[in-house]
Amino acid sequence: MLPDSPSTNFLRVPRPSSPPPAHQPPDPLRYVESVPELRRLFTALKGESLLAVDTEAASFHRYHDRIYLIQLSSRTLTAVIDPLGVDDLRPIGRVLASKEVEIVFHDADYDLRLLDRDYAFRAKNVFDTRIAAQLLGEPGIGLAALLEKYQGVTLNKKYQRADWSARPLSAPMLEYAAMDTRHLLELRDTLRDQLEARGRLTWAEEEFKLLEAVRWTPKEDAGEEYLRLKGAKALKGRALARLRELYHWREDAARKADRAPFRILNNQPLLELAKAPPSDMEGLRTISGVGGETAKRYGRSILAAIERGERILEDALPTIKRHGRPKSDPEVERRLERLKAARNAIAKGLQLDPGVACPNGTLEAIARDVPESVEALNRLPAVRRWQAETFGAELLEAARNGGPAEPA
Repeated sequence: MLPDSPSTNFLRVPRPSSPPPAHQPPDPLRYVESVPELRRLFTALKGESLLAVDTEAASFHRYHDRIYLIQLSSRTLTAVIDPLGVDDLRPIGRVLASKEVEIVFHDADYDLRLLDRDYAFRAKNVFDTRIAAQLLGEPGIGLAALLEKYQGVTLNKKYQRADWSARPLSAPMLEYAAMDTRHLLELRDTLRDQLEARGRLTWAEEEFKLLEAVRWTPKEDAGEEYLRLKGAKALKGRALARLRELYHWREDAARKADRAPFRILNNQPLLELAKAPPSDMEGLRTISGVGGETAKRYGRSILAAIERGERILEDALPTIKRHGRPKSDPEVERRLERLKAARNAIAKGLQLDPGVACPNGTLEAIARDVPESVEALNRLPAVRRWQAETFGAELLEAARNGGPAEPA
């Protein structure tokens, strides 16, 4: 049986009284919290050519987010690796970078960004089951929906928003985390077979190849993040100044406490304070969403932030830059509408979501450039090779208002 706390080096999944289903790995769940244990794990994994990987962060709870767990499964072994205990994760980086090992993710993009940001790890040979499901036209592309459909596995959502930064982690939490990779290789097999049967495996492989270039990208609007709050752009002048000061106060408080900002104060009371600022503690307590505890802990700081907003000179008040839309070209707009209609018909025939078949941004690029041939279409950065080969001629015909497309 799993112990109550993960202090033991290797945790064992409780054995059912009856034989486990075929999709459940017979080996125990390993909890890895030291460098020697990680080395032993990779000794056990030596020679594997297929591994499933997932990560858990804690942005719902922490201001300083990072990877707090890395889950890894082969066909017979599942491990949960604790980066807080393992200070040398280079074996993971090496296997991710190996061209000899296929790494299976579900929705790889964010995991790859976190692995790049925290450890400069990059994957070279990826299979993404979410992308595979999209290219098969699956109505439900979430991991839970796919596992239930193809493997009869129901994922427990109890720990969906668990605090993965907390230690020790309970045995049920570790078991929950392990489920994200435990069945992923079998799902990969099923989806890969379907892609191959439908002639779409090369489509998926082209999409997977692009994941090798995924990197963590910092926010570009540093200093103006407060404008992303819902309702912020409806404010003007002094109210906007108060919101900016309140937002910066909350960021500073969240950073110092290492708590998610909304756990300091939600967005809606922040907006209310900016629009109708109280002048004292008694008035602060009456603001919906603030409450006595928040007023007691942060009241003076909140009132000070409001006061800073009040002191800003009129000519220094923040303004919202309105970016005018570029002047539209009527002919480009007409081509775009024809392209959307053609794309929608193509997607329906392929049983794909229109945005998966060809996103609007790609259609806009085609509408602007109107390539001379399918070969030229394929050279547009926004266009995938599989799109050009499968329905490129139809898109070019639509762009030309029904004129014939030149062969590649």
